[in-house]
This record gives sequence, structure tokens and C-alpha cells, in this order.
Amino acid sequence: MTTATARKERLALRLYNGAQGMLTALGRKRPRFRDLEEPLHAAACKAVGFDDFGDPTYRRALRVLLRSYDDEARLTPFGRMMVEQMLGGILRNRLLCQKAWTENASILKNEIHRPIFILGLPRTGTTALHHLLGQDPTLQVLEYWLAAAPKPRPPRETWEKHPDFKRAVRDLKTTYWLDPSLKAIHLMTAEGPEECRHLLSQSFTDDTFDCNATIPSYSSWYEACDMRPTYAQHKRLLQLIGSNTPEKRWLLKYPVHMRNLRTVLATYPDACFVYCHRDPAKVLPSLCSLVTGWRAIVEGAVDRPTLARWQMNVWAAGMEHALDARRALNDESRFFDLAFSETVTDPIGAVKRIYARFDVPLTPEAERRLDAWRQENPRGKHGEHHYTLEEFGLTRAMVYDRYARYLEHFNVPREIS
Repeated sequence: MTTATARKERLALRLYNGAQGMLTALGRKRPRFRDLEEPLHAAACKAVGFDDFGDPTYRRALRVLLRSYDDEARLTPFGRMMVEQMLGGILRNRLLCQKAWTENASILKNEIHRPIFILGLPRTGTTALHHLLGQDPTLQVLEYWLAAAPKPRPPRETWEKHPDFKRAVRDLKTTYWLDPSLKAIHLMTAEGPEECRHLLSQSFTDDTFDCNATIPSYSSWYEACDMRPTYAQHKRLLQLIGSNTPEKRWLLKYPVHMRNLRTVLATYPDACFVYCHRDPAKVLPSLCSLVTGWRAIVEGAVDRPTLARWQMNVWAAGMEHALDARRALNDESRFFDLAFSETVTDPIGAVKRIYARFDVPLTPEAERRLDAWRQENPRGKHGEHHYTLEEFGLTRAMVYDRYARYLEHFNVPREIS
């Protein structure tokens, strides 16, 4: 997409915000977010025809979030509309899932055996590896459209006609319309594998919220909150989505799981982990630009240096938590460390080594599909994405000092000299 087109699209957004701002100036008042808690619940109940939201502990997180939106967020009118729609959608999903479990309690008896989690700093090749492994028909992944609207996975040939699939296609098209550069940073497709963020968001405890808006009070609360109810819901959702294929092994990916690795292990005691590694000084600028892109959609101007320092510290703390949890587990057979360079130079060889470690058979059909996807999706297919530390007010010395423990423990090579 050309620069001129992107500017035209941003102009359309500015016009919308300007029109809404004029209505506010003329006296229209929007309710506070904290006053929307019950109306949002009532609207969800009316839409679904059901009123049991399940474990009520999510309410505390929601209230912290709503107060933070009121007191701290810098939402544009368009951003506020998006946030309200997001919150309402999450509550409708909670109801629909709870309704499914109420109607068929046997779903919650499905075992999840030795799920494989792809971990690592964002921008370390985790997404490419996830999409590659997701071609293996013997594994099941969390497809974007089912993450966004959880339900038992229907037969593949029916997806394109399903209203929720069509909605996912439209939503992604809108996202990339708002910022075309995001596709080069993080590729998402309705049918493709997606991160677990939608599942954690059902408990209102996920990076989605504070990456997309300036809400430091929520961030502080979220950093210290008890994630056990969140991962209990995560497991129930996997049991629901995979209820038609409970025998298939799950393949999951989300860097945020590193921050909660103890809870992940408590929820999935036999889980296995692929741990992707890369120089944090190389990936942080790309990560910061991704978060900046998401936040700019709902807030407009972004304080890039403040955001970058926050992201640097958040992920360093997450890496340290994961390292401590791994040491406490004391079972290296459950982990496979993968250098970024291997995912670039020999991805199929890396897959074979991963499968050997975790007892996953690589069938001829799976290998054919993996190789076909690799050839059809070369690196940079959707554009290149280049940013520097200096653009975000960071230096190599700052990053290497903050990530010293991680770099030393895994002997991660520096890519920036």
C-alpha cells in the first residue's frame, strides 16, 4: 500500500474524531467507563439470552480496567468506541462459553495432554515458527477466528460460511486498513494460528489492554495479580475449542506466558516449551513499534520513549520470571532452546529437532505441508520492518544491562556491535 493511501486512511480517521469532538463540544456527554459495568453486562445478557458469566473473579480486573480508562487513558473518540466494543464482545464471549459448558459439561472432562507452548521475546521468530508448525495436521492450534469467538472447532470446509469467520476477516481487514504497516510486523489471518491473548482477555487480565492504551494503574495491578483464575479459564476454553478433536496435541504461542510460567505449569503440569532466543537489542525496537502502532489507533500520539522504557522493563522481568520458574521445575527435557538464526537458515531442521525432543511424529504429509508453507511464505513477504533503538530513546548499553541475566544464562549472541 502506498504512503498516499495510508495518509488518506488516517485522514478519514481524523475526520471521524473531529466530528465526534464537535458533538462533545456542543454538549454531548459520554458516560464514564466505570458506570458502564452493569450496562455492558446487561447488553451481553440480552444479546446471548443467558446470564451466567461463570467465575466472578474477573469482575475485579474489569473494575480496575474501567477506572484506569476513566482516569488515565488518552482515548480518541474512535478509540473509545473501539474499547467499548471490545469490552462488550469479551462479555458476550464469556456468556457464550459458559452457556456451552452448562449445556454440555462433558467438554470440561477432555484432557489436554502435553501441550507445546512457543515462548520467547516478541519478534524472535515465534510467529513464523507458530505458523510453520501450524501446518501440521496432527496438531491443533488456536485459529484466530476461534480465539476471537470460542466454540467447538467445526469442519474446515464450513469455515468461510460461518458468520464469526466472516467477522474475523472483516476485523483484520479493518486493523490493517487503520495501519497497513502492522501486517509486516505481526501477520494475522482468520484461519491462521493466533496467540492466546483472546483467551486471557476473557478474564480482563492480559497485555492487550495496557499495550493498547495508557493505563498505568491497571498495568501495576495486572503485574501483581493472581493469574490462576485466568489460566483456569484458558484451559476451559481450549477444552471447548478442541472438543471435536480432543485427541490432538495442542500447539500454543504467546510471549506473555513467560511472565506467568509458574501458573502455566500449575495449570498444565506436563506442558512442553519451545524457547526462542534473540538479541533483545535487536527485537525491542520492533516490539516497541508494534505496541506504538496498536496504541496509536486508539490514542493518537504516543510517548515513544516512555513506552519503550516500560516495554524494556516488562519483558526483562518476564524473562527473569521464566528463568526462575524453569530452574525450579528442574526438568530440561521439557524445554527446547531455539536460536533465531536457526529459524531463518534451517526451519525444517529445527522442527525435526523439536519433534524429536517432545515425541511428536513428523508424518510425510506434515513435512510436505510445512515445506510448502515455508516456500510460499519467505521472510519479508508482507514487507520489511526496520526500527532502531535510538528512535525510542534506548541505547544498547541500557538494553544489555537490563537483560544481562538472560543474555548470560542462554549465551545469546549480540547482533548489534
